[in-house]
Amino acid sequence: MNVETIGALLPLFVAVPLVIAGFLITTGHRLRLHATVNIVTVLTMLLGASGLVYHFWANDGGAIGHQVGNWPAGIAIPFAADMFTALMLSVTLLLTIVSIWFAQASRAANSQYFAPLVLILAAGVNGALLTADLFNLFVFLEVMLLPSYGLYVLSANRDTPVRRIHGARLYVTMNLLTSTLYMVGVGFLYGTAGTVNIGVLTEQAQDDATVAIAGAVCIFALAIKASVVPVHGWLARAYPGTSPAITALFSGLHTKVAIYAIYRIYAVVYGGDTRFLWVGVVFFSLTMLIGVFGAVGEKTTRTILSFHMVSQIGYILLGVALFTELGLTAGIFYLLHHMIVKASLFLSTGAVEVRYGTGVIGSLGGIARTEPVIAVAFMIAALSLAGIPPFSGFVAKFMLIVGAVEAGEMAAVIIMLFVSLITLLSMLKIWTGMFWEKGSGGPATKSGTIITSETRDPYAHEISYTPELATEATHAQITTLTGVQTVLEADHSTVPSRRINFALAAPAVTLAIITVIFGLGAQFLLTLSGIAAEGLMDTTNYVEAVLGT
Repeated sequence: MNVETIGALLPLFVAVPLVIAGFLITTGHRLRLHATVNIVTVLTMLLGASGLVYHFWANDGGAIGHQVGNWPAGIAIPFAADMFTALMLSVTLLLTIVSIWFAQASRAANSQYFAPLVLILAAGVNGALLTADLFNLFVFLEVMLLPSYGLYVLSANRDTPVRRIHGARLYVTMNLLTSTLYMVGVGFLYGTAGTVNIGVLTEQAQDDATVAIAGAVCIFALAIKASVVPVHGWLARAYPGTSPAITALFSGLHTKVAIYAIYRIYAVVYGGDTRFLWVGVVFFSLTMLIGVFGAVGEKTTRTILSFHMVSQIGYILLGVALFTELGLTAGIFYLLHHMIVKASLFLSTGAVEVRYGTGVIGSLGGIARTEPVIAVAFMIAALSLAGIPPFSGFVAKFMLIVGAVEAGEMAAVIIMLFVSLITLLSMLKIWTGMFWEKGSGGPATKSGTIITSETRDPYAHEISYTPELATEATHAQITTLTGVQTVLEADHSTVPSRRINFALAAPAVTLAIITVIFGLGAQFLLTLSGIAAEGLMDTTNYVEAVLGT
């Protein structure tokens, strides 16, 4: 298949999921059909993205482009892809599949609108990664956000209404602010440069101060979306308000698309201008440090992991702040590794939260004894996040440290090492509080699960048992609640009889296995990341693909 044919297929990454989402909306409440079509569609796109990775690997880089509708360059919507794009498409689609899998197993997908919304979200992500026009990037970011609002509400944690409302309000407000600020930057850029096509804007920020300032406004808006210090606090308050499946999905898509855009804009529009790199080193180092400190005082698994996500975003963006081939290679490798590992952590602790009814550290204990598979999955991902060999996190951090040493950024190196230690201690906090030490009164003292006597589907009729429910019951055994029989008492909880089943555990385990593969076979992924980094260091092929020359 020649380059022109491959380029002509790029718009299908957007068109196909949108069309199928529209079809599913017309089919009503046929959830089995929705689930099947949803998985098949995303899996097909994953195969296409993997084909792009193979194409760029076999050709040692390069780029392909397409002017949508075959309109002339400058008028048509430009789509372009290189190795960096292909890797991001592949990993985001992989995470979409495992998140759908977990949502189905945990009943978070029990709505006729879930599958259509996920497909629209996937279309927006694909478009944001493929577009080479800054205004169309805004359009695709909005295509991402609109279904995300719906998914947040549909899958929200209904057992904590205050957190749900607060999280949803914060999530919507911050994203609206980001969109508004980004559009200000795009308008400023168009007014000064007369275009928002990044192929035409190549290296203009190096020579024109107004273009540099306008581009900085766009990057600042994307930094808010990526949750960079000092505009980071919203993420850890908003993400835990929805279900574990949607938290994992958002962690792999929203912030990572913003990071991808920052890499791309700085490489193409700024040409990697070294005059501004110190700003990135300062703020991304602070993001590493403040993010990990934010996790120290938290008491629930998802808020701890959310703050760690902020911290790890600092590591990832340090790669572009170094802007050397080694630094970019390490940053891209770190980005791909982090997407896999963080989703695995959210899904492993999420499986415990769904099954046992709580994610509060200390409310559960000894889960490793009853759930050894999910405990091992968590431990692998946790050690990888902390940078322990032989997992992918070790390779990512080691390469980034070497890149920082090569660039003479010793302060950043010290911060990275210190943050890695605190990260390890935080992961041990979750391990001991949830998986190892026995909680007071047993593994579900403060929260458990109320289950019907119907055993055909252990998740079909679950509702959560919380301390508030115990108070309302005035410390008496709850014998009935809307016709539901309990297996717990308010004061003396026991482990629920049913363990985490295969369907609920498999997504986290799959991603944990991938991080082991990334660690043991790091050379291949480093090669792919190196090709992507070369494309950012020398943007000639990408710009030619964008302009159709």
